[in-house]
Amino acid sequence: MKINIYAIDKKGKREIYDPILDHYKKISKPFAKVEITNIFTNTIAKAQDSTVDIAQKSYTDAFEKFIKGGYNVALDPNGVEVDSIKFSKLLEKSANVSFFIGGAYGFNKEMLNMCDFKVSFGKITMSHKLVKLVLMEQIYRGLTILNNHPYHK
Repeated sequence: MKINIYAIDKKGKREIYDPILDHYKKISKPFAKVEITNIFTNTIAKAQDSTVDIAQKSYTDAFEKFIKGGYNVALDPNGVEVDSIKFSKLLEKSANVSFFIGGAYGFNKEMLNMCDFKVSFGKITMSHKLVKLVLMEQIYRGLTILNNHPYHK
């Protein structure tokens, strides 16, 4: 099984959350290969200084090449709120599951329509770095649920 996380996020020096993300990737290895790809282009940077529609379109354009086969999940505040058991079921949908974290302006309808499911972690706003960490923990939790590992209990 392969799980991809694609995020509109600046690539920079190692951040405070990186060791924790690395930890979750490492302990997930017995169950799945998890990769995180941060995407932030000059086009996105310029678009974010423009309008919401242009910014959202730039995110869609950046993600479009990564939506292929497998099961694609957008993180969206208007998506479905699920508990950890239901979240784990998303990981069973395909041998290749991809999660998409939008930029500061979220996703347009075009991007949401390209995804198979929209999940919400609630109505609160989190930084992209923190939402990646929450997502990574839920992925690990979901993998342990599916594999009857005691972590979830």
